[in-house]
Amino acid sequence: MRISGITIPDEKQMAYALTAVYGIGLSRAKTLLAELKIDPTIKPTELSTEQENAIREKVESYKIEGDLKREISANIKRLKDIQSYRGSRHAKRLPARGQRTKTNARTLKGVKKTMGSGRRKLEKT
Repeated sequence: MRISGITIPDEKQMAYALTAVYGIGLSRAKTLLAELKIDPTIKPTELSTEQENAIREKVESYKIEGDLKREISANIKRLKDIQSYRGSRHAKRLPARGQRTKTNARTLKGVKKTMGSGRRKLEKT
């Protein structure tokens, strides 16, 4: 099954398979299936064509994939252009929402390479 160019995995339950689409999380997938009265534990291969089309229509009514990514990047660009604090944090690739950076931002700031006392060998000449 394909939705807006994304192949939905056949081996997963429908609620979890829909999360393969960018912009559809588990919560939205479950509410979507509840609205359409489709069992969330059913596999995509077991769906009828009417159910597939209903899911496809409902999912494509949301802002997903490329449109959502474009909107998010436009919002970040706007923050950078107006030179807000959050925009400057995005530009420096640092956490923008008040997280601690002294010890916890290693994936963003990079790992500091320090020489521990046990690793340093002093050569006597």
